Amino acid sequence: MDISILLALQDFRNGVGSFLTDFFVKMTFLGELNSAIVIMALIYWSVSKELGTYLMMGWSGNRLVNGALKVTFCAYRPWIRDARILPYGNAITTATGYSFPSGHTMNAATVFGGGAVRKDLPKALRVTLGVIVALVAFSRIFLGVHTPQDILVGACAGILVMWGTARLMQWLAVHPEKDLLVAGIGLALGVAIALYAGLKSYPADYNAEGKLIVDGAKMANDTFKGVGYCAAFLIGWILERRYVGFTTDIPLPRKLSRAVIGLLGFYAVSLILNALLKSWIPGPVGTTLSCFLQILYIVFLFPLCAKRFEREDTAAAA
Repeated sequence: MDISILLALQDFRNGVGSFLTDFFVKMTFLGELNSAIVIMALIYWSVSKELGTYLMMGWSGNRLVNGALKVTFCAYRPWIRDARILPYGNAITTATGYSFPSGHTMNAATVFGGGAVRKDLPKALRVTLGVIVALVAFSRIFLGVHTPQDILVGACAGILVMWGTARLMQWLAVHPEKDLLVAGIGLALGVAIALYAGLKSYPADYNAEGKLIVDGAKMANDTFKGVGYCAAFLIGWILERRYVGFTTDIPLPRKLSRAVIGLLGFYAVSLILNALLKSWIPGPVGTTLSCFLQILYIVFLFPLCAKRFEREDTAAAA
């Protein structure tokens, strides 16, 4: 039934629905990994540290859940299951790893769904954020890169994790001394999932020419990325709480400068340092470390540098 739905959407997309394609390409962009990371970083640095921390904590959990589910179910992408499925344009290039559940949908459930489940936000905003999650999820089946099961489970799991994260943040506000316990449990889960992904066996199906259809070891890269992201957030979160303590209660010009300088540094880390790291340390270890470095920069290293620079700037002005 899921393939039938995708074929019907494909016919619609290639026919009278072609005018919607560009719109859903833009919507799927909102669920991409780098889009989610940049949005959360800007919120954390320049809008609300509390909201940014909540989003990144939930996103870290979602990356672990997504990675664990993908290597457990090992569901092939729709075009592998049925050659009649032809994903739109270059949408296939952003469809990495196994199919179930949808990573884009879980990213959207974090960044936008995370706001939708917070009762402290205005109702109209919460509804709008919920609609964005639904549109990002639908874009994945409209473009032919996921099945309805992938997006439904991705949306439900993602929002459930964000709901749990909101409860956890409330508990930590009452018990701040328990932060090391939370970080320790998260790191232990990450190590367990990494070992599980690295040691388990994967399906080995071959085509008519005798070539392996899907390399399970390569598909597990998404899981290792999630472990790197989660570990970096938890370690950076603890370090920032104890040794930095930066705030977003600063003048607007300073917020804007933080955003610009922070993003420049983020892209330098992502495009230069991470490329070097992957060339020096190939395989799952290099992948995990490169993702670790990205998030550690956002959560701890840049806030540390920003606070020191802003303190010196304030002292010089005085």
